[in-house]
Amino acid sequence: MSFSSNVKDELLTSISSSKHCKLAELAAIVIMAGRFIDNQWFPPEDNVYVSDKGRKLIKLLNIDISQKEGKLSLKLIETDSGYLVDNMLIERSCCKQAFLRGAFLAAGSVTNPEKGYHFEIVCDEKKQSDILVGIIKSFGVEPRTITRKKYYVVYVKDGSDIVDLLNIMGAHMSLMNMENVRILKDVRNRYNRQVNCEVANLNKTVSAAVKQIDDIEYINNEKGMKFLPEGLRRLAELRLEYDQASLKELGDMMNPPLGKSGVNHRLRKISEIAEELRRS
Repeated sequence: MSFSSNVKDELLTSISSSKHCKLAELAAIVIMAGRFIDNQWFPPEDNVYVSDKGRKLIKLLNIDISQKEGKLSLKLIETDSGYLVDNMLIERSCCKQAFLRGAFLAAGSVTNPEKGYHFEIVCDEKKQSDILVGIIKSFGVEPRTITRKKYYVVYVKDGSDIVDLLNIMGAHMSLMNMENVRILKDVRNRYNRQVNCEVANLNKTVSAAVKQIDDIEYINNEKGMKFLPEGLRRLAELRLEYDQASLKELGDMMNPPLGKSGVNHRLRKISEIAEELRRS
C-alpha cells in the first residue's frame, strides 16, 4: 500500500466533534469529487475514500444534499462550472483544517518520503485552487500552483511543510512515519557527506605525498641526497621510506621530533629546491 493510501486510511477515521467542521469537510468532498445529476450527488466510483467518508458525514449530519436545504447547510454556491463554498463555512481555523482534510481525501496525494517530498491536491477550477491556497497559507505554509492539462494543482515540496500539513489534517501516525524517514535520510546524508569529505582529504593527502616523493627522487637523481641540508635530507629519506605516513607520523620519527607545521614547512622547502633544479 502506498504512503498516500496510508494517509487517507488514517484520515477516514478522523471525525471532527463539531458540526461546523463536519460540514466543512463534507463540503470539500462534495465540490472536489463526484458530480451532481438531477441534484443528486454521486461520488466517483474509483475513490472509496470519498464514498466512505462522504456517506459517513452525511449520515452523522443527517442532511440531504440533493435538497436545497442540504446545499444551504454546506454553504454551496452554484456556478456555471460547478459548486464552490461560501467563505463563511471556513472562517474558523478548525474548519479550515477539516476542509483541507476533505479536499485531500477527494483529490490529494503525497509521495512516499523514501522517494521524495511532494504533496498535491488537484482542482477542477481555479477558484477551488485559490480557496485551498488561502487555507494552506493561513497555517504558515507557502504552496505553489501549476496547471496540468485542464486541472489546477496546488502543491508543496518542502518536507517540513508536508509534515505540517499532515499534522493540520490530523494524520498523526503518517506524520510520525514520515519524520522517521526524514531522520534516517538526514543521518544517511550526513554520513555520506562525512565519508566523501574523508575520501577527499585522503585523496589530497595521497596526491601531496606522491608529489613530495617525485620531488625528492628528482633531487636525488640530479644532485644526490647529500645536496640537501641535513634536516631536509633526513625528512626526505623518511618520506621515501614511509611513503604512506602522515605528516604527524613523519614528525614523530624525526630527531628531535617535529610538529605537523614543521614537517610541512620542510617538505615545501624540498619542493622549492626541486622546482629550482627543474628550471635550471
